[in-house]
Amino acid sequence: KEIVAPMYDQGYSALLEDLSQRGLLHTTLVANLAEFGRTPRINPAGGRDHWPQCWTVYFAGGGVKGGRVVGRSDEIGAYPVERPVKPAEVVASIFHCLGLELDTHLPGPAGRPFPLVDIGTQPIRELL
Repeated sequence: KEIVAPMYDQGYSALLEDLSQRGLLHTTLVANLAEFGRTPRINPAGGRDHWPQCWTVYFAGGGVKGGRVVGRSDEIGAYPVERPVKPAEVVASIFHCLGLELDTHLPGPAGRPFPLVDIGTQPIRELL
């Protein structure tokens, strides 16, 4: 945490500052996410394990309203307690910001169409 987090913070903020200074942030969606969070407690080896129950996503620019927090976890960051966000909503939000119609179907390997996102999935409206 003393090495990786500060390096990440500096790189992420430098990217956003650069995009903003060049007038590109409003047309560039920056999404920072992973497929899982980390356990709220340290494991016996001194690290944290994968934890899919609660995780964090950052969005900036490209059609997203800044300064928003959607949802809330419990006091130790183990479980969502307010407005849980599903991974499909994150994907739908990205596709929406990219200008893709969410009811689009794409051909699969055998030619059978499949939906871009699960039918009925909506973007995270609080961000748009």
